Amino acid sequence: MVTDVGRTPRAEQVGATRRQILDTAERLFAEHGLHAVSNRQISAAAGQGNNTAVGYHFGAKADLVRAIVRRHVEPMEALRLEMVAAAEGADDVREWISCLVRPVTAHLAALGERTWFARFAAQVMTDPASRAIIVEEALATPSLREVVAGLARCLPDLPADVRAERADMVRTLMVHVCAERERAVADGTAIPGAGWDETATGLVDAITGLLLAPVSRR
Repeated sequence: MVTDVGRTPRAEQVGATRRQILDTAERLFAEHGLHAVSNRQISAAAGQGNNTAVGYHFGAKADLVRAIVRRHVEPMEALRLEMVAAAEGADDVREWISCLVRPVTAHLAALGERTWFARFAAQVMTDPASRAIIVEEALATPSLREVVAGLARCLPDLPADVRAERADMVRTLMVHVCAERERAVADGTAIPGAGWDETATGLVDAITGLLLAPVSRR
């Protein structure tokens, strides 16, 4: 028997298993960190009788991390491509920063109240072995390259070393502000009425100030 989308029941089952493993791994990594969670623990928590299910479907832990990152990068990329197209030719730093920030917060908002991706990203970014995965996957997207180019055109006098330093600051700020907001929602301590859109506005304000700040060193 073939489903109405041309997939066999076996393929549907495999797809459902992979989604369950990804959901479970994302949550466990977010809550406990990458090194504290084994593939065996993920398999068990995902309801898989076979303790090697994670390895069978995804390979090494690095491959699992990359799969989690990619499934979030893709919808964020679609949102950012729309914003970048609308911002084409803009010479306003704030507009390009909005293109950087708002696809992330909009995606997190679309996931619903119980989310783990922001905290997962924070765990990955603080892990030397895995940090390169999330940076590589994000920077490989066409929309983000356009944002970087747009900001460069708006900040022609910012020295290259300062630009690189502040780019690291921006990544850190975005990752950890979003992770703290997500944690507050999960703990029930989030400020009422302060949603992801307000978080985005605060980040855009802060990052604009950071990039436009004077350069003191010579």
